[in-house]
This record gives sequence, structure tokens and C-alpha cells, in this order.
Amino acid sequence: MGLFQKDLAVAIGVDTTTIYNWENRRTMPPLRFLPRIAHFLGYVPTPSTPSTLVEKVLQYRYLKGISQKDLAKRIGIDPTTLSRLERNRGRCFGSVLRKVATFLGGPPKLQKTLSDV
Repeated sequence: MGLFQKDLAVAIGVDTTTIYNWENRRTMPPLRFLPRIAHFLGYVPTPSTPSTLVEKVLQYRYLKGISQKDLAKRIGIDPTTLSRLERNRGRCFGSVLRKVATFLGGPPKLQKTLSDV
């Protein structure tokens, strides 16, 4: 794009050191900046289209720039449950999975480890 780090920093609302650290993978952008970055780029910088419920949850959070706690509250589930779901740890009740899938707008392609209890 031919921009200087300072131009990008102003557009996103951070300082030039932050841009330098992101470019050199010293730090990762916090969630709250991901919507601004996507808007600036004109596309969502994700490696692929999400196909599993976990991938859809993560993408939703990244695009909205919200925390697990905020998303759990919006869905109406416990934040710890959402954390387990995202990390693919433990099992989730089918009712929880349906709630999450419904919130995200469709039936999930569930992973075997996320089967009903």
C-alpha cells in the first residue's frame, strides 16, 4: 500500500511502536483492534472460512472485537463454558451447543469431542 508505519498507526489508532511490534510478531493485536484492522484492509485477515462451531465462535469474537465474557453474556451461557468450547476442552451439553449455533445463525458442524453429554 506504500504507507509508512505512522500512517497506519493513525488510521488504526495506535502508536508506531505498536505497528512495528505487530509487523515483527513481537505482539499480536488485541481483540479490540481487529475490527479496525479489517476495516482498514478491506477484508478479514483469517486463513480460511470457518467450518466448525469453534472456528465460527472465534471468528465472530475477532470480527466484533469482544471478549469471551462479553460473547458468553450475549449468548446466555457461562464464560467458562465458552472458554472450554473455544479451547476444545471437555464436553458441552447439546443445549449449550444449540444455543451457540443459533446465536451464530445456523446449524453447526460439530466436532466429535463436542458431543452431547
